[in-house]
Parts: sequence; structure tokens; C-alpha cells
Amino acid sequence: MNMNWGHSNFQGQPTSRRQFLKTSAVASAALAMPAILSRNAGAAENGETLRIGLIGCGGRGTGAASQALQADPNTVLVALADAFPEPVAKSLDSLQKQKAIADRVKVPPEKQFVGLDAYQKLIDSGVDVVLQGAPPGFRPAHVRAAVIAGKHQFVEKPIATDAVGVRSVLESARMAAEKKLAWVAGLCWRYDTARREFFQQIHSGAIGDIRAIYATYLTGPVKPMPPASQRPAGMGDVEWQLRHWYNFVWVCGDGLVEQAVHSVDKVMWAMQDVPPLKAVASGGRQTPNNEGNIFDHINVVYEWEGGVRAFLGQRQISGCFNENSDFLMGSTGQGIIDGRGPRITGAQTWRFRGQPNNMYQTEHDELFASIRSGKPINDGIWEANSTLAGIMGRMAAYTGQEITWEMMQNSQEQLVPETLDWKTPLPVAPMAMPGRTKFV
Repeated sequence: MNMNWGHSNFQGQPTSRRQFLKTSAVASAALAMPAILSRNAGAAENGETLRIGLIGCGGRGTGAASQALQADPNTVLVALADAFPEPVAKSLDSLQKQKAIADRVKVPPEKQFVGLDAYQKLIDSGVDVVLQGAPPGFRPAHVRAAVIAGKHQFVEKPIATDAVGVRSVLESARMAAEKKLAWVAGLCWRYDTARREFFQQIHSGAIGDIRAIYATYLTGPVKPMPPASQRPAGMGDVEWQLRHWYNFVWVCGDGLVEQAVHSVDKVMWAMQDVPPLKAVASGGRQTPNNEGNIFDHINVVYEWEGGVRAFLGQRQISGCFNENSDFLMGSTGQGIIDGRGPRITGAQTWRFRGQPNNMYQTEHDELFASIRSGKPINDGIWEANSTLAGIMGRMAAYTGQEITWEMMQNSQEQLVPETLDWKTPLPVAPMAMPGRTKFV
């Protein structure tokens, strides 16, 4: 598998909040400018059937395929791709059992692609829309291939595991805009009605100026790493690590990047997608990980111009208190998102009283509506920046150093191998050691 993504000219300079907003406005205007229609966009506007392909057939990918088919009645799932055959078979069986969509699940054996190059075979198989659900280490290469081929995309979070991958995705997002291709991010809270209204209130000044943010993402481990003794005889490094990809930094990005990126993204959303100037963090591994190399807890402090700080606590340890909440402290009030729902207290009061929505379904409803209208959504740039902020926090924890946004924009760390096949030796990198691990 060729993993050579190339480098964009995305370079970082110190950016003020005002400068960033001005630049973002220009970029947004550019994204909205008419461009040459792709064949897919033209087909959509003409009311033709949109052919969907899924890359990464795990639970989240299978759910995305179901939601995509429910979003638009004139769609059909025609191809599946995964590194391994078992998820393909399981995903197909699950989708065929859903009565509402079963008649539009038409994936013949020759369109069930398996292997490290399965993504490219799917993209080349005649699909119009690609659902990107493979592990995030592969996402920059998969996304770039889909954009080059002129495909609309649903792109799960996070979009990369290192800064080199983020720069590749930023370039892909700009290419997608030029081709007028839709790109909806899997950072699903942005598609939640209650949180959309909440952040609209925040940005309208309901709590005054934001002074500080405290966010938590405290859970148990997603898929704990089994001991090396369970590795079947003859199984190579690549297969062993991909079958347990949540436990390896190069392919998952660590818990802060792979899971708690939702909380990072809400912090970025609160700050109107202005990136932090710098971050410091602490973290480590409290419980054994059987030769995996991710931390199980990270606490990071992001800082913006004017001294605004966001404190984010992430933990993946069994048997502990769990919480996923956000607290925004402003000059005139407080914004709270917790188990009681989004609300605002202080000089102004507000509580969401609307009808809750299924944010996962809304992602696809809006994706396909934008394709049909010829006004494609492009979430690529803010999805990439939220991912980079997550990587920034991880690197601050791994190195024990203060990491700036400029450093992240220019980081040369490349965790994913340039080339990869089933026989590639892939020794597990040692667990990071704050104070010893160097920033690259």
C-alpha cells in the first residue's frame, strides 16, 4: 500500500484571533465560489441514483452506511471495503437485515474488497459517494484518493494521527472545494440541534466574553489490548496491530485524538474555530496495555490570545467515574453541557427546549441534501484543525513540553509508514516518556 501523501504548502505563522477569523472568512468565501462540476455533482443535480461505497466496515462504518441510505431514497450501497474479510461479511449481513434499506443494499461478491488496497479498488469501482470509516492513520491517503477521483465523502473523525497527515487532509479539503465535492465531518456534535443552538447563543454573547473552558471525556477503554500470548502463530506485525488498532498511536492517534477529539472539537467550536496559541499537558499510562503504546489519561490546557484557557481531561480507565461534559465560563454567565442538556445561566438564561434530533442521521441528511442542491458542504478545514488541536494536546503530554500551534503546523513527525503490506516489519514504538520524548 503506497502511503505517500505528499506535503501541502500549509505553513504556520503566529495568528491572532482577529487575523484567523478574517482569513477563515476569505477561505469560506472561496469554498462557496462556483467551480467546475464533477460528474458526480452533475449526476446528483439531475436526480440520478447515487451509488455509495463504504471503506471501513466496523460498527461506526456500518452505521454510517445505514444512515446514508436512509438519508436519500434514491441511493444504493454498491461496494464495501476493509482490510479484513470478517468485517465486510458482518457489515453486509447487518445491513441486509434492516428492512427499511435492505432492497438498496446491492453489493455483489466482486464489489466486496479486502486488503490494504481495498480502499482504492472501491473508489475505482464506480461509486459516487464514499463513506470513510477506516482507522484514522489511513484516512489522509483514503481521503486524497477519493478527492482525486471526484467523489463526495463522509469523513469520520479524526482525519489523521500526525501533523503530516493533517497537512495532506487540508490540501485535500481545498482540492474538494475546487471540484465542488461535498465533505461532511464525522464530528457529530456539530450536527446536534441542541448544541447548534447552544453555541449560537454563546457566539451571540449570551455569557459575555469566554474566560475559560473546562471539558471532560472520562470513559473506559474502547477495546483493550490482548496479551501478546494471544497472537496467532505466523500473524505479522501489521495484521496484529490493525486488528487491535485502538491501542497503537500510529494508527489511532491515542485516546485524546481518536475519542476525545469530540471534546477538543467542541472547545474549538466555542472559540469560533480559532486555533489555540499553545498547549501544555500531563498524562501517562496507569494500567497495563500489553505492548500497546497509547496513554490512558491526558490532561491538557490550551491557551488563546488574551489568556483564555481551556482545560480538557481525558481518561480511558475501567472502574472509574465517567463524565462527558463541557463548562464555559464567561464574563456575564456560564454555559453548561452535561447530562441535563445544554443550558446557560447568569445575566441571560437559556435552555434547549426544542425537539432532539439524531445527529448521526442529520450528518447524512445534510450531506445528501447538499449534493442534490449543487451546494456541497465542505467541513474539511475545521475537521482538520480540530484534529490537529487534538494531536497538539497529545504531543504536549508525550513530550512534557509547551507546544505551540506554529510548531504543530510545521511538525515533521510522520507516524504512518510510507509503504505498508502484510509482510512489513512494524516494531511497536516505545511508550512516550514526558521529559525524554522529543517533539519532531
